[in-house]
Amino acid sequence: MIAHPHQEEVFSSKSYLEMELLRFTTAGSVDDGKSTLIGRLLYDSKSLFQDQLDAVKKASLKKGSEHINLALVTDGLRAEREQGITIDVAYRYFATPHRKFIIADTPGHIQYTRNMVTGASTANAAIILIDARNGVTEQTHRHAYIASLLEIPHIIVCINKMDLLDYKQEVFEMLKKDFQHFSDQVFPQKDVRFIPISALLGDNVVIPSEKTPWYKEGTLLHALETIPILNDNNLTDGRFPVQYIIRPESNEFHDYRGYAGRISGGIFHNGDKVTVLPSHLTTEITSVDTFNNPLEEAFPPMSVTLTLKDDIDISRGEMIVPFNNLPIESCDVTVMLCWLNQKPLRPDGRYLLRHTTREVKCLVKTIQYVLNINTLEKQTEIKSVTMNDIACVELRTTLPLFFDSYSSNRITGSLILIDEATNETVGAGMIR
Repeated sequence: MIAHPHQEEVFSSKSYLEMELLRFTTAGSVDDGKSTLIGRLLYDSKSLFQDQLDAVKKASLKKGSEHINLALVTDGLRAEREQGITIDVAYRYFATPHRKFIIADTPGHIQYTRNMVTGASTANAAIILIDARNGVTEQTHRHAYIASLLEIPHIIVCINKMDLLDYKQEVFEMLKKDFQHFSDQVFPQKDVRFIPISALLGDNVVIPSEKTPWYKEGTLLHALETIPILNDNNLTDGRFPVQYIIRPESNEFHDYRGYAGRISGGIFHNGDKVTVLPSHLTTEITSVDTFNNPLEEAFPPMSVTLTLKDDIDISRGEMIVPFNNLPIESCDVTVMLCWLNQKPLRPDGRYLLRHTTREVKCLVKTIQYVLNINTLEKQTEIKSVTMNDIACVELRTTLPLFFDSYSSNRITGSLILIDEATNETVGAGMIR
């Protein structure tokens, strides 16, 4: 790995595994510079291994590039390198002394909107790139709306290629105003920041630029390191979808029965009174266990095992919640659905529905409307939903779901649809 003054501190520290993790995604129109930006971020933060850098240099020379083509760091598929576009979601990992990061580099083409939804579904922050020469485009609106639909808490708008417009402040301010005019309609309460950058030359990505003396609000890396994310999880509504029942076959733990899973919301304590869904039986937590030791409390996104005072018949797909704080329980659910498959969704279509650890069959009752992302107009005279469409759909399930609205909890408020015949994931839904 390339030498870096902080790198040894990061990777030798015992606290590395306990470091805060930020997941972020990139979005923007074709050729706005998303892959170049990520390559620059990794290069300037000294997070590339030497063999990776050598491979990128070799590929850049082969393509006749004047500079090291940092976009090749993330464009891993052969078709991506040959065409100079991003097709699939590329995940990259790096760390600084302040945080660990997972990057989802998503495609800019309209036909790959579904990939953007996939990459952004778990993100704490979204970087939306705008080419300073082209301004706010249709795809900018599309990606901004998807970011709002996925309830991504923090938005960083990078005005890229400022070097091609002489780093003019008036260009930056004009584009900032244009984006805010649209964003105020779709996410007025979100944390939205604006940064003038040049991904190609590195201005304001990791190192502050002397060419933008009028900009004083810090670099992109500084923003990523300092965005507060502790409150991004719902710590109010306790939700524990049961994933697995632990019954050790040993004399030491002969009578042990634990319910394992990942906490989706709230804080669970030893001694808490809880309700089990769908039986609605009430009991008490007797321990919160991990592989290493028991805990007094646990919170998202920790994976733990709960033991209960009473011997209740519980299986995978059921949910443990505080006795006085229940989710919605219903077989009817309304979702904003991003359709991911070439085969259209139709009314009366039947699919498998996966929600937290629960899997049930469902029927599409009605398609209320398909959303025109550019105008936010609701198109109601629709008979089917095609790939990359975003539609409001009513579903009916064979067994009840235990859910919250997506705006309240991104885990218990989301679901996917699966084609029973092919086992393909065909839709991703956010519960209204």
